[in-house]
Amino acid sequence: MKATGSSTERTIWNYFCCKGFSPAGVAGLMGNLYAESGLNPINLQNTYEKRLGLTDAEYTAAVDSGSYSNFVRDSAGYGLAQWTYWSRKEAMLNYARKTGASIGDLMMQLDFMFQELKGYVAVFQVLRTARTVKEASDIVLTKYERPANMSNAVKVKRAGFGQAYYDAYANTTATPEKEEITMSNSPLVTYTNITKNKTSPRNHAIDTITIHCIVGQWTAKQGCDYFATTDRECSANYVVGKDGSIGLSVDEADRSWCTSSRENDNRAITIEVASDTEHPYAVTDAAYAALIKLVADICKRNGIKKLVWSTNKTDRVNHANGCNMTVHRDYANKACPGQYLYDRHGAIAAAVNEILGPGTTQAPEAAPEPVQGFPATPFTVRVIIPDLNYRKGPGMSYAVRGQTGKGVFTITEVQDGWGKLKSGAGWIYLENPDYCTIQGVAAKPAEPDPADVLAQEIAGKVKASGLDPADVLNRVEKILGVA
Repeated sequence: MKATGSSTERTIWNYFCCKGFSPAGVAGLMGNLYAESGLNPINLQNTYEKRLGLTDAEYTAAVDSGSYSNFVRDSAGYGLAQWTYWSRKEAMLNYARKTGASIGDLMMQLDFMFQELKGYVAVFQVLRTARTVKEASDIVLTKYERPANMSNAVKVKRAGFGQAYYDAYANTTATPEKEEITMSNSPLVTYTNITKNKTSPRNHAIDTITIHCIVGQWTAKQGCDYFATTDRECSANYVVGKDGSIGLSVDEADRSWCTSSRENDNRAITIEVASDTEHPYAVTDAAYAALIKLVADICKRNGIKKLVWSTNKTDRVNHANGCNMTVHRDYANKACPGQYLYDRHGAIAAAVNEILGPGTTQAPEAAPEPVQGFPATPFTVRVIIPDLNYRKGPGMSYAVRGQTGKGVFTITEVQDGWGKLKSGAGWIYLENPDYCTIQGVAAKPAEPDPADVLAQEIAGKVKASGLDPADVLNRVEKILGVA
């Protein structure tokens, strides 16, 4: 086994060093994690891939969406530490939900593991003070991981994995006391108003871009002034105005409160872009051009050599396959960044990579399919998340009236991608397949018998005439020859 120098390795190494573990302690822990999962936070125990018929990514997505509900009790090892016992998996699942992160999110698992290790007092103490990799590796194996096979051969093997990490990183690690924040802000900024709504400093290197729509055709000044004065706990690092102006609301060295995910915002630069207030939340040409220039500048200054977008949510939230662009709708029941910007993320990545230079061009993804027309109303949809908001009207600007829960609902009217619930409770957003799927045309009542329809018409006319119904009936029968 050889250290690869991957970003995951470095993230894990730096995380635990900054938490106060000794280099030997971190190496011993990492050697065990490598033996368990290959340092893959979405790793599902191999035997359960076959048993459940799910890949690592499919299992992770199913747990996140709630379509697979047996995560706690299925006895399948999962994640960096291959958590297996039900109470530990339950604790991790609750932690992920509390923080709004995917069950496979690397930073969530590291945070959870650090908190969990505090409960293993002897292990925690050795990881802080260990002078040899073997000392740390052995106690993690026997007191924390506790696999079925803890033989001397296994101890030697895992310590060897740990030693490889020690040799690769121990002499290059910046201690918490020596580490310096060298993050700068963009020189493209035209207005600055720093908000109190932030966490200082961020706890992760900047390696992600998250673009939002602000749902209003504002200037950068208006957006920054709003974040600086609002009572709502929200903010973004930058605001791009409708006129192409660029505002600074939160220094890059600090975490904004923007994406409903602490883990994402600690590693991402968040950018609010002025937009229309209704679907598809389009932005002006000036704002779009300024956004591309700003993102390119952020990438250059923070060492992001290539911007990678994926239409696969699992890739985005797990930063898999090189993906380093995320969206708000991945972490919350929201349409953000709006369909206009969402559909252009691949184009944004391509434009930024062209500015960054040779070797950064992202292979083009298939162009997003145009939104297909909905079936004739009424039709049904299946809501696949437990907390889809329904609103007073067809748009994000309308008040939230409640949440649907999972299930099948009938839509009686469609406006701008929103569907009106048959119950009259409100409107739900239809165009995000992560929220709901179109089922088809709702069952219609049987067509009435034409004879009944004609009889009803005749009866109505007879009643309206004031004539004797029996006399009229006799005359009709004579005319028809059925008397």
